[in-house]
Amino acid sequence: MMITLKPWNTLLLGVWLSMVAAAQPASAAEATVYKSPTCGCCGKWVEHLRENGFQVTVTDMPNEPLKKLKAERGVPSKLASCHTAVVEGYVVEGHVPADVIKRLLGERPQVVGIAVPGMPIGSPGMEGRVKQPYKILSFDAQGNTSLYDSR
Repeated sequence: MMITLKPWNTLLLGVWLSMVAAAQPASAAEATVYKSPTCGCCGKWVEHLRENGFQVTVTDMPNEPLKKLKAERGVPSKLASCHTAVVEGYVVEGHVPADVIKRLLGERPQVVGIAVPGMPIGSPGMEGRVKQPYKILSFDAQGNTSLYDSR
């Protein structure tokens, strides 16, 4: 027995399939975070990622190997912060908000990664009474930077 669908039935089937697909939870992005074992704000940033749906693996390492990893991953020294993450091939340096990482993963720009230089108060993991404005910069393989977002 063969079933023949009329055009409007095909349209309804397509709408239904789209709704079913949209209802399925998106797979969480995996993040590997490299940090000093004694850094408290790094741990808070990891929790921020987890609270925002990321699957996070943490690798603690001493400062010298961490500096080497940053250089190997192409993080310009002027953008260095206290921790480095790799999320779906992108480098995420410092206290970058989870929503900005999700935007990066959705847009897929031709960059090595994004960074919040330093440790601005008010960024995820660095919460405090005061909130400093800060920039989220993208960087390429040559170390060139561009403004990606700001808070």
